[in-house]
Amino acid sequence: MPAQPLQGIRVLDLSRILAGPWCSQQLADLGAEVIKIERPGEGDDTRRWGPPWLETSREAAYYLGANRGKQSVTVDMAHPEGQALLHQLVQSCDVVLENFKVGGLKKYRLDYDSLKVLKPDLIYCSITGFGQDGPYAQRAGYDFMIQGMGGLMSLTGQPDSEPGGGPVKVGVAFADIFTGMYAANAIMAALLQRQRTGEGTYIDLALLDVQVGVLANQALNYLTSGDVPQRLGNAHPNIVPYQAFATRDGHLILAVGNDGQFRRFCETAGCVELADDPRFQTNALRVQHRAELIPLLLEPLRQKTTDEWLLALEQVGVPCGPINTLDRVFEDPQVKHRGLKITRPHPQDGEVQLVSNPIRFNGEALNAPTAPPLLGEHTDAVLSRCLGLDTQALAALKTKGII
Repeated sequence: MPAQPLQGIRVLDLSRILAGPWCSQQLADLGAEVIKIERPGEGDDTRRWGPPWLETSREAAYYLGANRGKQSVTVDMAHPEGQALLHQLVQSCDVVLENFKVGGLKKYRLDYDSLKVLKPDLIYCSITGFGQDGPYAQRAGYDFMIQGMGGLMSLTGQPDSEPGGGPVKVGVAFADIFTGMYAANAIMAALLQRQRTGEGTYIDLALLDVQVGVLANQALNYLTSGDVPQRLGNAHPNIVPYQAFATRDGHLILAVGNDGQFRRFCETAGCVELADDPRFQTNALRVQHRAELIPLLLEPLRQKTTDEWLLALEQVGVPCGPINTLDRVFEDPQVKHRGLKITRPHPQDGEVQLVSNPIRFNGEALNAPTAPPLLGEHTDAVLSRCLGLDTQALAALKTKGII
């Protein structure tokens, strides 16, 4: 059985959509027990964000992508009795995760200040668009707008001067996913700290903070030079040649990382004179003379197919790769060998196909054993096990619409 490093940790997950659920799915894959609290009859909005859907249960693919390994419990937190149930659950949990607007849970007494009275060593993680303070704190934040506000879209897409130029968002919810991963890291750090100190932690994570934080070398390019980076399409601001090129039958990503690789590429492509050209002998010179070098590479690269280039360049140790559509991704021999497509049994649809967690411990991928849950699938079991509610008590709560 794969390692479960977070076995014994219980998470009360009040989050929905993507950033929070991505965090709690990571924790579930690492062995934590994740109790996903959802509104009776409605549930996480992403359950309805389709098509595509599973055929029988009609669960949306979007929802399936971020909710593996969790237990769905439906509780109406707007009702005092629902709040009381959640307060009792918190006392047996290690972590609370939420992504409501700033102050949105205070009226339900589910904010950190209220819950730490019940459980002083609680780890509580809040995910918002802009953080708990500052001039934008009360604004709602969504991934697309955060990619724009946080600078990513100013770096993504073709230059304005070229056909199709203009800002482009990343094709997945980049800010949400990165925020979910930062949240999982922060929670695990807080758990480790609690082992040493016995104290709980309040974690404040903002999508905008994360988006700015992962601008990486582009942020430092600006802070170091004062020059505002511009969109370069598929090119790299600090390395040349490092972009996509047209081949005889498609495209090739060429990722030349050092001067030796550039010489080997030129030798293989039959243009060794470029490696000897004083303008192109070092990466710094190639960056400086990008506009002169790139046109000189276009014709040689068009002489072979993508597969021919892959074979030739891999033999001489020049990093390169194809641009795969997702059907080709999941048929790629390396992807198949690493088991990145997994299946899990599903109570209504037989099984569901999912994407594996990339973390491996001792050769084993860490993936929660269960499929994303149906709405309220575990309500009775969790409330009975954790709170000791019997069949009669559960029936009464259902009659009132509380669960």
